[in-house]
Amino acid sequence: MDIEKLKFPIGKFEKPTVLTKGILNKWISDISTFPKRLLNEVVNLTDEQLDTQYRPNGWTIRQVVHHCADSHMNSLTRLKLALTESQPTIKPYFEERWAELADSKNLPIEPSLKMIEGIHERWTVLLNNLSESDYSKIFIHPEHGKEFRIDENIGIYAWHCNHHLAHITETKKSNNWK
Repeated sequence: MDIEKLKFPIGKFEKPTVLTKGILNKWISDISTFPKRLLNEVVNLTDEQLDTQYRPNGWTIRQVVHHCADSHMNSLTRLKLALTESQPTIKPYFEERWAELADSKNLPIEPSLKMIEGIHERWTVLLNNLSESDYSKIFIHPEHGKEFRIDENIGIYAWHCNHHLAHITETKKSNNWK
């Protein structure tokens, strides 16, 4: 069993050396379509299936869904901060601790699916209305000690959507679930 393949089923995010409008449009499409793609994969899962870890010592599918709501909520906030403030320093959070809270471990996934739907609808409107100069705006991530440009962060979160969706689809395949 290759633990790295289980952790990163689509590989790690790699920033293109040249970032084209076509790449940005693809990333925005990935973010925009994520709620429906996610729903299609989890809508018929049982509680037992939702409580299955996608890898040994990893999160359950339930925790992955709740994590996506938490993470994407934070990303939308970071985007809005970068658009409205000059180089804001964002507040990181301990995603692994959030995943252990009762609302991530035990709650049905429907509230997070609703959050994801609303967050992505608003996020997509903002992303589709960015100006060329908006793409180069930055926020500072103190945990990583670096600046992130909006265009790079769009790619990171398109990858994030597909990364966690692959955790779910690969778990379904390996367990022969429909």
